[in-house]
Order: sequence, then C-alpha cells, then structure tokens
Amino acid sequence: MSNIITVENISKSYRLGAKQQNTTLRDSIISTLKSPFAKSNKDDDSILWALKEINFEIKRGETVGIIGHNGAGKSTLLKILSRITKPTKGEALLKGRVGSLLEVGTGFHAELTGRENIFLNGAILGMRREEILKKFDEIVAFAEVEKFLDTPVKFYSSGMYMRLAFAVAAHLEPEILIVDEVLAVGDITFQRKCLNKMKDVGEHGRTVLFVSHNMQAVARLCTRGILLREGQISADGTMNNVINAYLKSDSGTAALREWKDEKTAPGNAIARLVRTRVCDDEGNTKETIDIRKQIVVEMTYDVLASDKVLVPNFHFYNEDGTCVFISHNMEKEWRYTPRPVGRYISKLFVPGNFLAEGRFLITVALSTYLPLEVHFVDRDSVSFTVIDNLDGDTARGDYAGHLPGIVRPLLEWETEREDI
Repeated sequence: MSNIITVENISKSYRLGAKQQNTTLRDSIISTLKSPFAKSNKDDDSILWALKEINFEIKRGETVGIIGHNGAGKSTLLKILSRITKPTKGEALLKGRVGSLLEVGTGFHAELTGRENIFLNGAILGMRREEILKKFDEIVAFAEVEKFLDTPVKFYSSGMYMRLAFAVAAHLEPEILIVDEVLAVGDITFQRKCLNKMKDVGEHGRTVLFVSHNMQAVARLCTRGILLREGQISADGTMNNVINAYLKSDSGTAALREWKDEKTAPGNAIARLVRTRVCDDEGNTKETIDIRKQIVVEMTYDVLASDKVLVPNFHFYNEDGTCVFISHNMEKEWRYTPRPVGRYISKLFVPGNFLAEGRFLITVALSTYLPLEVHFVDRDSVSFTVIDNLDGDTARGDYAGHLPGIVRPLLEWETEREDI
C-alpha cells in the first residue's frame, strides 16, 4: 500500500523571548520607521525545539493516534501537516485533500454564515460546487445547526461552531483527516458521533490522524500509534504498544516487574518477591485489556522458610488513589498449611465486565495473619488500563459519554409489560 504521508527530518524551533514577527508589509515598514537603527537581539534569545528530526511514513487508510504529554510537540506536528506552520527544517509530503480540525475557528470566516462557510471550506479543499451540494444535507444534519445555518458563525456557541467544523472536515471526503483534542468542546453525544464518524472514514480507506489525551478513545479508534516525547518520536507501533510505552513513561510502572537479584527484591528471611505481572487468559503480559476480557494478576515468590502460613494478597487502586478492592488467597489447600521451601506462582482472576474503564495500579504483598506479619509489600508494583468499547455489549451499552464509578459490572435485567 502506498504512502500518503511522508515526513522527512522535520524540525521546528521557536525563539524564546523574541517578539512576534511582523505579519504584514505595513507592520514591517512602520517598525523600521520607528526604530531604523534598532539592533536585533536574536543572538540573546534561547531556542526551543518543539520538534527535532521527526521521520515517519503513513500509508493510505491507516488510522494513527499521536499521543504524548503536554509540550511533547503533538499540536506543532499537526499544524505542520495541515500547512498552518512551516517547519524550520525538513519537509512533509502529503498526497490528496487534507481536512484538519485543530482548534475552534480554524478554517471558518467569522462574518460568513454557516452555509457560506461550508462552501468556502469545500472550495479550499478543491471540491467543485456540485460535490459540496451532494454532501450538504448530510453535513447540516450531522452538525445539528439547521436553525442557524444562515446566521454568521461569529454568533455560534463554541459547541455549535465545533459541530459544524467537524461535520465539514469529515464529510467533504478528504483523503487525510487530521483531528486534534478539540473534540472535548462538544457534548458527550457529539463526541461519540465524531468517534464513530472517524472510524467510518478510516474503514473507507481514508487516513485519519488523531491527537488525544483520552487513551480509551485513541485505543478504540486507532490501529497504529506514535508517541512523542520532548519533540522526538519515542515509540511507533501498534496502538496498544504505544499506549503501554506512554503509561510507562508516566508512572515508571508497567504490567511486568521482576527482580534479578534477590538481595534487592522485597522480602525477608521467610519469603522474597521474584516477579509481578498482569496478563490475559493466554498468559501474555498485557498493559491494556478489553473490558470484556478476564484479567490475570500473578506474583512469583520464593519461600525461604517452611514454618509460616503465607497469604498472598493484591491491593487494587485507581488513578485517584482510591482503593478499589483487596483480594487474599483463600485456597483451602494453603489456608492453614505452611508452604514448603520453593518457588510459587499465585494467580488472581478478575472477571471481564467487572472493573470500569481506566487505569489501575496494584500493590503486591505476602503476609501471615496469625499472628499478623508482613513479609513483603511492593506498592504500585504493576499497572494496567481497562478499555471499554462502543460495540454495545458491555455495561456502557449505547452510551458513549463519561461513566463514573470504579466498577462497571454487566448485570442481568428483566422487564415485563404489565397489563392494566
């Protein structure tokens, strides 16, 4: 499959402390007349590289999520790809029409009506009037601005503005659709419509670039991910793997932690921790897990003395630090029986459709309860992220907005019609 985007050695620098460059000839002349002998202070200003030596290729039909912390260079990259900003070095080659939605107001003329802006944007994309007319009714219906179609967009609310801007960008059939975090402006129902529309665009062979801090939305929509860190590409691969790399850089924990040297491992003369892990049904280490799938959490530990009754336990916390639940090993075989010296693997099985979507951290411990003695504890030992979906077969159902709560069980319902 051919490349539709090729980025070669792109770098973008900004001069900190420098005044904004004059944008018109008139401004330049006035500035020169006011200070004809003023010296430039450019040499005294420090340089910030928002992007540095970025290289990647995107094939036609790929849906790519671009993620990273604030200041990583995501928006700068999208502005370069959208031809809003020129790179300091390098070049970006794009084949075909580009529809971009980077911030409220991009591409719209405030004095023109919604109707006029639809045709203006279509013309900018290189579409003929007949092509725009074919999509016109669909755009208006999607944006839900029928009553205000002939009102200048400067009177639109931010939500109305965004609905129309996205509808135009997504429906006028660009080969490349570029969308930044601006979807957060819309309400939850509109956000779901946007995600479904972008998914539909990708499934029809067009290319989507999506920037978001919402890992759930990115994981649902994108098959490939690019992680930016301090202006450079830190990871490029499957979306799940890139999300995992992003989470690792965020907290220092991941779905696997192990100790090669027992002297540094948590523990005492009774037992020492060897490894903790989060995995799927098939034993694959997983940091991102579908909400419908079972989660397996395991600890591997060495028993060094055989005179204690040992109880492995896991403590689950969400991102807010709230304890979700604590689970102890209650197997009858070991409940009152000391374990012989040796290596053990204890596994906990968390059923699918139990935890809500979000990120969870697990503290691992091994204790004796009679009398109470903690042999080792490793706080925030591993972490994982639960991803919900929009297929309608989870507790989310057909609702696409934010669902509060720590757990999200899929419970049984029954409805009967009562004759009156």
